[in-house]
Amino acid sequence: MSSVLDAQVVRLVLAAALGLFLGLEREWSDKAAGIRTLSLVSLLGAVFVVVDSEPLLVVGGVLVVVQGALLAARGLLDEGAGLSLTTGASMLVAYGVGALVGSGLLVEGVAVAVVSSLLLVLKRELHSVAHELSREEVRSASEFAILAFVVFPVLPAESVAVNVGQIRLSVEPRVVWLMVVTVAGIGIVNYAIVKSYGGRGVAVTGFFGGLASSTAVVGTMLDHVRQRPEAASYAVAAVLLANAAMAARNLAIALAFTLGAGLLTQVILPLGTVVVGSAVVAFVAADWDEQVEFDLDTPFRMRYALGFGAVFLVIVAVGGVAQGQFGTLGLYVTAALAGLVSSAGATTSVVLLYRDGAVTGEVAAIAILLGTATSIGVKAGLTTVAPNREFTTRVAGYSLALLAAAGATALLAL
Repeated sequence: MSSVLDAQVVRLVLAAALGLFLGLEREWSDKAAGIRTLSLVSLLGAVFVVVDSEPLLVVGGVLVVVQGALLAARGLLDEGAGLSLTTGASMLVAYGVGALVGSGLLVEGVAVAVVSSLLLVLKRELHSVAHELSREEVRSASEFAILAFVVFPVLPAESVAVNVGQIRLSVEPRVVWLMVVTVAGIGIVNYAIVKSYGGRGVAVTGFFGGLASSTAVVGTMLDHVRQRPEAASYAVAAVLLANAAMAARNLAIALAFTLGAGLLTQVILPLGTVVVGSAVVAFVAADWDEQVEFDLDTPFRMRYALGFGAVFLVIVAVGGVAQGQFGTLGLYVTAALAGLVSSAGATTSVVLLYRDGAVTGEVAAIAILLGTATSIGVKAGLTTVAPNREFTTRVAGYSLALLAAAGATALLAL
């Protein structure tokens, strides 16, 4: 009885403290409901849960909603600035936090309180970002939300067997979709970073632009070299940093999606060599005083994500069939060809085969490295159209050296 009493007391105190935390911003903003009000509301929610009275909990929630509505209406009459519902919503959130903590869901209650406080504190920044978004960007965010939060939960969690000819493949729909969402999410985040900081230096342009679209970085650098031949040094650095970003992304995918299936540690050394080597050469070779304007298309388009998913499934199927018919060599050829289109697609398809137990860690690491290598080769090949031969030669030379170093470290790791 003593331990139960102590736990309940701790919950009540924590609920009041979280309500006080939520009320800080409201108090600082000189709102009607501040530190004391939100702390008491949160405490009230915890008390009703602790006494185990569902009717009281419901009545308390209704009273909090009514009181919030009255405060919003009073603000409209007193200030004449419009109906503000944030204070009422904050009171209801505080009540919910108290109920969560009173129920023993301490981590959830703290998480809700912290996130809600951030939303209140970042009011100006959030409004500024929202007003600066274009219609296309808002649409992109909505489509991404559909993929991530609507489609993903309804997919089967267990593996699904697929017959391709005489080959039987096992596919995890949720894992496949999560990989699609992950790659799309990386593109969206880095679209925002490049949009905000892309003109401030070749490092941001190359690396973060490379996460979003390394081919787009090469296209931008070709345009700059065409207009300004003397820009070859920072253009080379940008391409190398795009390769570093691409290899880092593939490494992250390989590690993140094999945590529960035996971590694919064999890829760390070779891909890490590409990342570190590219970054070192770029920082030595670049003229860091140059400013680069970098434009990306809209951050996300539904058809691109669905197209990536389709390509990904095709690569998985072809890789499985090639591996079944021609052994390891067939998988290597498939991964290398897939890298010509999408190194992320090649990586994710190999990771899925590894998770299913169809290939060993050593085979998976070599296949991922081949897909990464062909992607680097494509970028080096694209530079051949540049009028500045120095630019083409340096990109090709550095790329070959980095791939040779990665191959050597792969032999050591395997």
